[in-house]
Amino acid sequence: MDMRNFACMEVIYEDNHIIVVNKRPGEIVQGDKTGDTPLVETVRQYIKEKYSKPGNVFCGVVHRLDRPVGGLVVFAKTSKALARLNEMFRKGEVKKTYWAVTRNEPKETCGRLHGYITSVERNNKSYVSAEPKEGAKEAALSYRLIGRSERFYLLEVNLETGRKHQIRVQLASVGCPVKGDLKYGDKRSNPDGSISLMARRIEFVHPVSKELIDLTAPVPDDVVWRALEESVRSEERRESRD
Repeated sequence: MDMRNFACMEVIYEDNHIIVVNKRPGEIVQGDKTGDTPLVETVRQYIKEKYSKPGNVFCGVVHRLDRPVGGLVVFAKTSKALARLNEMFRKGEVKKTYWAVTRNEPKETCGRLHGYITSVERNNKSYVSAEPKEGAKEAALSYRLIGRSERFYLLEVNLETGRKHQIRVQLASVGCPVKGDLKYGDKRSNPDGSISLMARRIEFVHPVSKELIDLTAPVPDDVVWRALEESVRSEERRESRD
């Protein structure tokens, strides 16, 4: 077994039933028409080699992140865990917190965005409208401004629904496209092709042990992300002194 093959894969949590990985921007969770190796296959091979498992190894996809987005992704190592996690996600019992970097400061430091999203396969893009329309799905999220640097702002986002490209299109609709997201109106791309959006934290009751799982991903090793994270910490220290 040569675990060096998985040196770039960051496992945040693992037990007999689930494994949580910090996905890198650019990775795909499941296979698509590009033919690139999906993260689920990398995780499957990791399990197979680490535990010397013969034959096919079970690894179930519970949820997904857009390709240019990084952060926490949960996979199921057993069919029991997959079925229960799928039900928990369907019922909204899994809390996911995202961090998004924007160049523009939102007009309100916190708020709720509500609309109706239509996804178009032809150009792999979503559109949001204020009123219901045929084929559109209701979408809602809440956000708050938690950090700032000289040029950028950090928003914490919590989803109430899980629509395709939801955070990206809804933030863009209020003049705050995610840094690097050319598809939704940002003016410059990130050097690595990522967008500055990450699945920062995930909280849920373990599908088998029933223990509370509360995990946080480290921010990318990037000067903008580090500066914004430090601004959050500085604010937390200030509040603790007050």
